[in-house]
Amino acid sequence: MFIASGLLLLQFLSYTLGVPPLVRVGAIFSNQPGMYNSELAFRYAIHRLNMDKSLLPETTIDYYVEYVNRFDSFETVQKVCKLIQVGVQAVFSPTDSVLATHINSICDALDIPNIGRSAHDFSINVYPSKQYVNYAFNDVIQYLNWTRFGILHEKENGIINLHQLSRSFHGEVHMRQVSRDSYVSALNEFKGKEIHNIIIDTNSNGISILLKTILQQQMNEYKYHYLFTSFDLETYDLEDFKYNFVNITSFRLVDTADVGVKQILKDIGLYSHHIFKKPYLNLHFTKSTVLETLEQSHSLTLSNISCEEENSWDGGLSLINYLNAVEWKGLTGPIQFKDGQRVQFKLDLIKLKQHSIVKVGEWTPHGHLNITEPSMFFDAGSMNVTLVVITILETPYVMMHYGKNFTGNERFYGFCVDILETISREVGFDYILDLVPDRKYGAKDPETGEWNGMVAQLMKYKADLAVGSMTITYARESVIDFTKPFMNLGISILFKVPTSEPTRLFSFMNPLAIEIWIYVLIAYFLVSLCIYIVGKLSPIEWKCINACDLENISIGNQFSLTDSFWFTIGTFMQQSPDIYPRAMSTRIISSTWGFFSLIIVASYTANLAAFLTTERMINPIENAEDLASQTEISYGTLDSGSTMTFFRDSVIETYKKIWRSMDNKKPSAFTTTYEDGIKRVNQGNYAFLMESTMLDYIVQRDCNLTQIGGLLDTKGYGIATPKGSPWRDKISLAILELQERGDIQMLYDKWWKNTDETCTRKNTSKQSKANSLGLESIGGVFVVLIAGIIVAAVVAFFEFWYNFRYNHKATTSQSVVNTKYNQDGILESDRNYTPPDRSFWIEISEELRYASWCMNKQKRPALRRTCSKCTIPKGQRINKL
Repeated sequence: MFIASGLLLLQFLSYTLGVPPLVRVGAIFSNQPGMYNSELAFRYAIHRLNMDKSLLPETTIDYYVEYVNRFDSFETVQKVCKLIQVGVQAVFSPTDSVLATHINSICDALDIPNIGRSAHDFSINVYPSKQYVNYAFNDVIQYLNWTRFGILHEKENGIINLHQLSRSFHGEVHMRQVSRDSYVSALNEFKGKEIHNIIIDTNSNGISILLKTILQQQMNEYKYHYLFTSFDLETYDLEDFKYNFVNITSFRLVDTADVGVKQILKDIGLYSHHIFKKPYLNLHFTKSTVLETLEQSHSLTLSNISCEEENSWDGGLSLINYLNAVEWKGLTGPIQFKDGQRVQFKLDLIKLKQHSIVKVGEWTPHGHLNITEPSMFFDAGSMNVTLVVITILETPYVMMHYGKNFTGNERFYGFCVDILETISREVGFDYILDLVPDRKYGAKDPETGEWNGMVAQLMKYKADLAVGSMTITYARESVIDFTKPFMNLGISILFKVPTSEPTRLFSFMNPLAIEIWIYVLIAYFLVSLCIYIVGKLSPIEWKCINACDLENISIGNQFSLTDSFWFTIGTFMQQSPDIYPRAMSTRIISSTWGFFSLIIVASYTANLAAFLTTERMINPIENAEDLASQTEISYGTLDSGSTMTFFRDSVIETYKKIWRSMDNKKPSAFTTTYEDGIKRVNQGNYAFLMESTMLDYIVQRDCNLTQIGGLLDTKGYGIATPKGSPWRDKISLAILELQERGDIQMLYDKWWKNTDETCTRKNTSKQSKANSLGLESIGGVFVVLIAGIIVAAVVAFFEFWYNFRYNHKATTSQSVVNTKYNQDGILESDRNYTPPDRSFWIEISEELRYASWCMNKQKRPALRRTCSKCTIPKGQRINKL
């Protein structure tokens, strides 16, 4: 980095200080070890500038170097004042922050430009702005998805603003201030806490020692990722890290592989060799040359400027403004300043790979982070890595062979196992698959805040992946990472198939409710009575009977009580009665009753087909609202699962009511496995809230179970990883590729729609269209018909009996009158003597006999009420007793 700063100074001087014939500059360096490179870069920049006359043809640069003790502030102030007294127009500060503070205070007071890495009024910071550097590292951390990492930093060396960086993340940040003596303890602490992502912000001299400490602590595995804030990572020996797959990332400001940079580095080497052979030869110009040049220079001459008088330089403000306005392109890319801070630059993102360090992206203040080689951040194709994968048994996602012939990963099979095997081949890793100890997916205890299940295993870094029917939720995502979902789903209700409504004999009455039938019957009686009364009151309904018989004129009304009821029922049945109303009042009632009958009959006919052809099911619940509003049917879900968490944390009143019911249910409404929940559903009077994909698998294999309602939410299954795991993005890309190729859909069809395991479910919608009506559906009509025939027969019987009794009385009364004895003692009568009639049963049998033998005759002779043997001829003598 010191060489890069020197090269920047070369470009800076060539573009900004080119007008006066002589320019004096001063530089202060610390006499501590390690500052030689900075001084060499500075001297080479001045030498290169004076030797290349195409850059400054009429100007000579003279420089003065002072060495100070970094802990002696008084000496530092004296050396700065000495340089000002000589007449330097600019002072180059060292990278040491302690020395820079004293130098800046003097330069600010005297309005002399200070070039270095500080940020003051009269300072030009050739180093990239600390604010933008902070943004650069922030973007890298977000790209790597670090939510839990550690920071090792030294107090006096801070390339980035650590506090601002830590506040910009909502994750877990462990910050430790270290020194060379505490490297081991800090690294051991991070290792014990399973912190695998570490930012190192130490001085250059300590990086080599820290790298050796990392090797000693065996923290150079693939799961560790180190992000160095130093821009000189390429200058360190990383040979021991190249073949352990450890991740080391950093930024660089100068590309040492560039042809121009290589040439300059070569020239610096030659210049350094020349300096050591002839120390300080050609470094300072002779005194005569300096004095001669001073006499010719006026514009940048510092007259009467000293630390004692504290008079500021009049030209300092103009010079610093000019320096802030200059733009040019140097070895580190575009250079531009604003208020003394460098705001235009380019940082190359580099990463350690086998055999070399390669560029994987770049960062600029305007374009921010641009990753050109995303695969380089996690190149698993060449890694021989075995991951620990935990899972949980759940049909058909993960199932297990219990035979002795199955060992290791061969014990497991299922949908998720097939996906894991496919992804491992795509990404390039081996795995060891095992069950989670507590057999739970993972939920947070609301009282203790502790997690259980697979989530806890990942949080403790006891596993690298968790595979199964694990739902991606906000709570889980806050403590672990998930890949892209490989399956989308939601919560639904599993319930036992409701029994079909038994077909009743009088199903033809179903189109109208029972109260409608009652209302129709009441209306029938009311309308019949109204017609009878109105018919009696209306004069038009009365007419003459035997109008030609003037001695016996009488009038009659066609709407008798029985005829009124017959007229109403005939109209309702859409039959043409033999009675027609003539009055306006009766016609109005008849029309209104006809309209009423039309609507009732049409409505009944419209609903009759649907009621008779559709198989109706008795379903006590239709959705979650129905489930929450009743108490007869129990319901529950899987314990410590995402479905339980969904209801527990929901703010929707219906779901809150469901949760309260499940939480307070005794015995517990929760089940430890899906199998227990399915068993309880099959037992009846229980609904199981579960994820739709598992529900779909169950109902396709058990036709006694069905899904109630739609999805209560939408979510997905994903593969879980610890926070900041480098495997997440690679596996996500593999999942997306498998989805686009249709591989996941093929696996779904394999495990869900296997025809050897699915049951044949009766399709009621298609069956209702194809099947004809059976006797059980319309048998009631035949019952009504038979009942009507029986009632009619009974009424006919009583009519015959009544007529028989009436005729019998009339015949008897007429057979005993108008008789007398003549003079010969013989009884004489005006009519024949009629003996007693035959019995009722003989009479009715004669009636039935005639009906059976004379069915085609419309007329019949009157039946004889007497026999020839019992008739006494007229004039026959009857002896008087």
